[in-house]
Amino acid sequence: MARTRSTEATDEWDDERPARRHRAARYAVPVAVAGVAAATIGLVPALANSGGDPDLPKITAEELIAKIAASDTQQLSGSVKISTDLGIPGLSAGSSLGGMGGGQHGGEDGDESSAAPLSKLTELAAGSHTLRIAADGPEKQRVSIIEDAAEYSLIRNGDQIWAYDSGSNSVYHATAPQQERSHGKGKHEERLPKDLTDATPQELAKQVLAGADTTTSVTVDGTAKIAGRDAYQLKLTPKGDTTVGSIRIAVDADNGVPLKFTLAPKSGGKAVVDVGFTKVSFGKPKASTFEFTPPEGAKVTEQKDLDRKADKLGQREELGADDLSGLNVIGEGWGTVAKLKLPGGLPTEQHGEGAESAAASQFLDKLGDKVKGDFGSGTVFSTRLVNALLTDDGTVYVGAVGKDTLIDAANAGK
Repeated sequence: MARTRSTEATDEWDDERPARRHRAARYAVPVAVAGVAAATIGLVPALANSGGDPDLPKITAEELIAKIAASDTQQLSGSVKISTDLGIPGLSAGSSLGGMGGGQHGGEDGDESSAAPLSKLTELAAGSHTLRIAADGPEKQRVSIIEDAAEYSLIRNGDQIWAYDSGSNSVYHATAPQQERSHGKGKHEERLPKDLTDATPQELAKQVLAGADTTTSVTVDGTAKIAGRDAYQLKLTPKGDTTVGSIRIAVDADNGVPLKFTLAPKSGGKAVVDVGFTKVSFGKPKASTFEFTPPEGAKVTEQKDLDRKADKLGQREELGADDLSGLNVIGEGWGTVAKLKLPGGLPTEQHGEGAESAAASQFLDKLGDKVKGDFGSGTVFSTRLVNALLTDDGTVYVGAVGKDTLIDAANAGK
């Protein structure tokens, strides 16, 4: 029998209740800006401190970072709250971006399973979500997104990867290639999560701390009580022209595990992304947590069948070297700008003919601000975190930086 739970959002998985699942694949969330995908992290609502700020021994920022690095916790389970507010007009909780979102729709022509992980990624790009997570080492993880009427679960148990969407009673199955299991790489690397705990504050903190350098001020900014645990607050404040105001990481005072991650924009207001535990346990999860059997009547889609069909139709989705030939990185630190040449350029009046090109050009003009420079002309599209410049010749400059930095990058890269 498949492991199931009721549609009511509780804090524990229940082995005896009817199946209801809803889930999203990873804590980094792709964001599309006017048809150009700019990746960002999607995360949780600020958690209220309970019981006041704890009185903990003094610790330096260097010591706290070392404590995080030394943490070897691989077993945990709990509930996570996620909230994202990118400030994109018309983008609400559960909506999809650029036609990528899942729900009940699946892929092109209905070929893709609605349970496939990529069909759920963009649902975390807006609004608030509740996740249940469990991990027992690098090859046993489970993440479930809990919604009002359904749930979505993604389970990894060794080389077996399962996803179940209760709303459509559909199942996705894949086998991780041996090279992916050994080295974290393989032909499914972009589609199959190597580690489902990427959705946790721990992994987010590691990614940010790995990139912290002389362009970042790092301090210990008090203490907090998160999910009933005493925690230190590590604050990172970027320097230079960036849309990121600060990043706060609440670190478990006992074992060094990050419990909460909050990214605030320089423009002020509520956090852009915020993820944190509301309940957490560092005990070993039950082995049955990572077991899954497709429910009776569920439609099962195999990744190998999708690959075979894509090969037959010449529609393989993986990017080849030619697809990324125009990718370049300009600048460093928080001021980094990615440059990418769109194949075929943009369908604007300058690069096309007829009503469709004119309509496309007018649509882009309404979404952003027209700018000019040594590079020529283009349009800047802004969110509270990621900004992008699309030049009229089809080049994209994108980063967590201000408009002037994008223009300077385009002028330098022309």
